[in-house]
Amino acid sequence: MAMGTLRQLEYLLAVAETGSISDAAAHLHVSQPTLSQQLKALEKTVGTPLLERTPRGAHLTPAGRAFLPGARQAISGAQRATGAARAVAGMVNGQLHLASVLSVALGVVPSVLAAWHAQHPYVDVVLHEYDDLGSFAASMTEATADVAIGPLPDAWEGPHHPLGAEEFVAIVPPGDPLAGRATVRPADLADRRWVQYRHTHGLAGHVEQICAEAGFTPSAATRSTQTAAIPHLVAAGLGVAIVPANVLTPDFPGTALRLAPRHRRRLAVFARPTPHPLIAEFLTTARTSARLYPDHLTDLLG
Repeated sequence: MAMGTLRQLEYLLAVAETGSISDAAAHLHVSQPTLSQQLKALEKTVGTPLLERTPRGAHLTPAGRAFLPGARQAISGAQRATGAARAVAGMVNGQLHLASVLSVALGVVPSVLAAWHAQHPYVDVVLHEYDDLGSFAASMTEATADVAIGPLPDAWEGPHHPLGAEEFVAIVPPGDPLAGRATVRPADLADRRWVQYRHTHGLAGHVEQICAEAGFTPSAATRSTQTAAIPHLVAAGLGVAIVPANVLTPDFPGTALRLAPRHRRRLAVFARPTPHPLIAEFLTTARTSARLYPDHLTDLLG
């Protein structure tokens, strides 16, 4: 149903409350002809008279009385929306949408969100997680998310800050013959069974590229779309894997081995051009608080 402009709805509400077009005009600090013209325009939009004008004042018609509750809701909703926008601009409360790839959501994002909520406890963050880089990049270009943490898309034109690089490590089950070593060449794993990412997962191609550079194609005993599931499957003895170190929890019972040569993927926090002040503040927080290496792997990766 056509509602008219918010200003017209406010004019109608003022007349309903005062019972007079002249009194409403004085209350709103507008001329009486202007108020009358806007009310007639509203009635034309709605398609029926909303006011009965008499020498003793103006009163709502039955249609006007039916129309008024919706008009009140529209005015109230606009006021709430304005207040929310102003609150966010003042960084008091609000909501921010953050995009991330799965591995980074597991290993890097928590430290950023902990710092953010310590500074802005009433600004909620909605996390959008993606398993492929195409969807991750599209979340920003299509404005699904306000800010992103992950690999920086090529030729990104908005503001961005480097966060460093996540390190890829080989992981082997408990008791594996390689468990006593600190490093391993990918070629040393060529004949092993692998726990690999599903082909649609963004990390599948990255791991396969590491293996291809070492001269082999990994033989997958099983594949998963769940980034966090890979270490558990390796721990169960299903094979070896290459994963970002930041997804490994302290209770992983297997062994993480640094790759030789080392393999890293650079990460950044970024936003679209001319970000909102709230988003600009998040960029700064992420730059100063992101932790790429878990404490229990510092010695291995340092």
